[in-house]
Amino acid sequence: MGSPISVVVRSMNDAAVIGDTLRGIYSQSHPDGVRAIHIDSGSSDGTVDLIKASKPWKLIQILPKEYIPGVVLNRGMREAESDWVVFLNSDAKPVDGEWLAELLKAANSEPNVGTAFSQQVPRPDCQAVFAHDYDRCFGPQRESVSWDNFFSMVSCVVNRRAWEAQPFREDLQYAEDDEWSRRLKANGWKVVYAEESRAMHSHNYTLRQAYKRAFGDTFALAATSTTPAKNYNWHYTVLLGGVRDSLRDFRYCRQNGRLSEWPHAAAVRFCQRWGKMDGYRAGWKHYGREAA
Repeated sequence: MGSPISVVVRSMNDAAVIGDTLRGIYSQSHPDGVRAIHIDSGSSDGTVDLIKASKPWKLIQILPKEYIPGVVLNRGMREAESDWVVFLNSDAKPVDGEWLAELLKAANSEPNVGTAFSQQVPRPDCQAVFAHDYDRCFGPQRESVSWDNFFSMVSCVVNRRAWEAQPFREDLQYAEDDEWSRRLKANGWKVVYAEESRAMHSHNYTLRQAYKRAFGDTFALAATSTTPAKNYNWHYTVLLGGVRDSLRDFRYCRQNGRLSEWPHAAAVRFCQRWGKMDGYRAGWKHYGREAA
């Protein structure tokens, strides 16, 4: 028997789903077992009671206002003891008992792997517009393989040596995982997709939430991007981008017998595009990039 693997679980008011996540964690085939480290951000719906009932190795409780992704991720790494540290969102359910073993297998598949991330499978109730995103990111013909960068902290494993050299930034409220994975690769570490490690995870965002998330992602992107803020404009970013996105969604909905959901998808895309424009411009200003 070797050392147990540390699994860091971040939570806030996930009582409706965290039970499945906990059962998934403790039913893995990994022979050395797991040590669950929970960092809860002020849950008030019974989430903490469910965590306590699972007898975690550690439970850390912080206030909602104290939640900054990079701060919490760095703390999770410090609290863990294993050389490889797994991160799993409290609303992400391991699909089977091989989720952990396959994740670790991918992490050890080649030299200099800094992190490996799981395939994410949308929940059965996932709306078409968001199911399409999961297909583009994680599906069998995933587009993400040709993107300049793609990574998700939802279900992943982190190499402690890579983290010690490149800790998470603590000044970003969104897209901290994208920034971190780009920095890893720039410093010689590899980011590996663990396709056989699967976690069920998805969200049906409202139009307001879709705008807010897109705003936050590009706000964070502006901290390091070299693209001038003027390139994020209404004509190119919102109008043309929204039309392109909506046409892709139309094809997806038609192919999957979900055409009735296409008007909703189009509304979501334009809200996301508006959020991208506003977020990038605000981030460019916030990070003082005008002089860059």
